[in-house]
Amino acid sequence: MSIKFSSRNFLLICLLLSVLLLSGCNFVHKSSDWDTTRVEIARDEFGVPHIFGKTDADVAYGLAWAHAEDDFETIQKTVLAGKGLAGRVFGEEGAGIDFFVNLLETKKIAKEKYDETFSSEFKKVLEGYAAGLNDYAYAHPGQVLYQPAFPISPKEIASAYILSLAQMSGADRAVQAIVSGKVELIPEDPQPKGSNAIAIHPSRTDTGEAFLAINSHQPLEGPVAWYEAHLHSDEGWNALGGLFPGGAMIFHGVNEYLGWAHTVNSPDFLDIYQLEINPENQNKYAVDGEWLELEERTVWLKVKLWDLITIPVPKKVWKSIYGPTLVTEQGTFAIRLGALERIGAAEQWWKMNKSKNFSEWKTAMSAMQLSNFNTVYADKYDTIFYVSNALLPKRTPGFDYSGTVQGNTKKTLWTEFHSFADLPQQVNPRSGYLYNTNHSPFKAFAYSDNLSPDQYPSEMGFDLRDNNRSTRFRELMPDLGQISWEQFERIKFDQSLPTDLAFRTDMKALFSLDASQFPDIEKQISALNNWNREANIESEGAAIFAFCYYYWGKEFTKAGKSIDTKLTTEEAVKGIREAKAHFETHFGKELIGLGEYQKLIRGDKILPIWGIDDVLTTIRSTPWENGMRKATQGESYILMVKFGDGLPIIESINVYGASNRADSPHFADQMERFINRDLKPMTLDKAEVLKNAKRVYHPGQ
Repeated sequence: MSIKFSSRNFLLICLLLSVLLLSGCNFVHKSSDWDTTRVEIARDEFGVPHIFGKTDADVAYGLAWAHAEDDFETIQKTVLAGKGLAGRVFGEEGAGIDFFVNLLETKKIAKEKYDETFSSEFKKVLEGYAAGLNDYAYAHPGQVLYQPAFPISPKEIASAYILSLAQMSGADRAVQAIVSGKVELIPEDPQPKGSNAIAIHPSRTDTGEAFLAINSHQPLEGPVAWYEAHLHSDEGWNALGGLFPGGAMIFHGVNEYLGWAHTVNSPDFLDIYQLEINPENQNKYAVDGEWLELEERTVWLKVKLWDLITIPVPKKVWKSIYGPTLVTEQGTFAIRLGALERIGAAEQWWKMNKSKNFSEWKTAMSAMQLSNFNTVYADKYDTIFYVSNALLPKRTPGFDYSGTVQGNTKKTLWTEFHSFADLPQQVNPRSGYLYNTNHSPFKAFAYSDNLSPDQYPSEMGFDLRDNNRSTRFRELMPDLGQISWEQFERIKFDQSLPTDLAFRTDMKALFSLDASQFPDIEKQISALNNWNREANIESEGAAIFAFCYYYWGKEFTKAGKSIDTKLTTEEAVKGIREAKAHFETHFGKELIGLGEYQKLIRGDKILPIWGIDDVLTTIRSTPWENGMRKATQGESYILMVKFGDGLPIIESINVYGASNRADSPHFADQMERFINRDLKPMTLDKAEVLKNAKRVYHPGQ
């Protein structure tokens, strides 16, 4: 979003600035006086925090404090976004986030729905988390990015959850499409967040244990990068897994009885409506022959300029019966999505954390407060389960909801959602395994167990496609017989493309060239033709393929061309020639290994890394320096679990380390193990944690 300034209104802005500065000082930030003797933080040899508390609220307090010790800056970015204060710290870029918050009214929604949504028990959890963040900020004022952001309230934490799930439902891309004048379809996510989740039933393993792989492909840094923690209270909370900055519980992970993994899904969460505007009165729109009035508001975005002053900038937003509304030169459009209607995802996750069996866990899922995510489940009681979880509206059949929806009739104005039972799901399939790699929810099993899309309303918009990871998994997973843990790990860490490629862009032309016809790139063509499709560090074929993949992705974007296309012979040749020239220019040779081209980087540590897009060990990278690329997304936090007698056996790894502070010994201490796929043992056993802990302390010590 662009914020424009003019000399004509500069004087008014300066006059308002003094009023806003004075009003911004009316806050009180003091210690919560929380009894921190009830909270223990035990750091293991990798710096991972294990939080122990008398109550769940104590644990939430300790989590906030420990996470702030490791990454307070990123948590504050989440806090500032949820409070609509990002522009005060991050300038014009932050003001775009503040505009989004004001358009969606996430703060207002949280305030209005908070009491009716959350139980008194869970409110204490949010209160504990807020107190932990506020106390950390109070004790470390030099680390605070914007002092008036504190104290933060539980309702403001809820606002941040709403904002995050709305973004994951496509609201940001919808607004982008409207503002840019391209609203026929919501644009593709420029950084799609792929993931893997695999559950194997005990009947299919040689030890009689259930296997679970939790393997999300998130950005490696930033507000949606994984943080690992173990949460344990005397009230029955004992869960270990991953969460994002600002998260007050485990988002996906494992407890003493069960575990679950999320992957991103993409059914039709959201509708964009085009309103029929009265040509004689631009503030009125037609609905079933009646003219209704648009609700108009002016929001003041406070934008930091030149690191000197903060300027208030007025922007108009609107609202219609369909939802948040934008008036543009192309027309007037509204967006509507479930993430703004139900706000209880945080409590649903907390109840999933504390579930002791499949019945309790499924009851938590059935609350339908969590708006997104395929979810794969396994437990110690011989149950595996999959659902493509989604808060999907019950739409009136007969209208096209795939693009811009007709916004002049209440027939398209949905008010109810499908129940959990309506969603694609399966428990204990005959094949004995379940998996999802962001592909079609109807293909999460062996072919013989697949669901039929015809059983679900087409307006749900579920994906029907396979991808390379789903195709490759089927090549690796035997339909019959038992597998060992070592076989399970080999499947999880496989880094090869399938025999039949399933990229959105058909890349087959790269592998069908006759080297003799192109003598200038004969070596490169031969390397591709001889490539075994494995994205290992030494592979020259993988390096050429990666270059061509990114090159044409960028070229298609520049040309406004869909990625759903076929690479021509001419384009394949051009891409290979560009790769050769690039490698000669930056590396002094025609062919290089993937690990020379692509690096995992953290501070001064630079390591070669395997992986390309859409292999099971996905790595996506961006241009870095000296012709190299830097890994930015993909394999990040990995959790592998065996469920048998007693506590589950757990191994995990995080891409960098437990801390985001450059001066911490745990800033990058997991990198080598990550590259070598050498997972570290973890445990839910409190006594074992305390016995082996490198440091045990109370918050504030």
